[in-house]
Amino acid sequence: MKIKRILINFILFFILAFAITTLVNFLWNLIFHGDASVSWETSFRFAIIFGILFTWMQERGKGGKKSS
Repeated sequence: MKIKRILINFILFFILAFAITTLVNFLWNLIFHGDASVSWETSFRFAIIFGILFTWMQERGKGGKKSS
């Protein structure tokens, strides 16, 4: 089913984006501010945005390949 594939892709992209943005945020705060903290709100927000964006881009790319 297409909905199931879209949902799985979103979850995978969300987890990947959340992990990367959390790590980058932690390292940024540690290196430049000397504080070992993470802005969870920012990481969550970016994960939602990138999850939707990358899922949409992937589905759009697959749709174009099928019609060719």
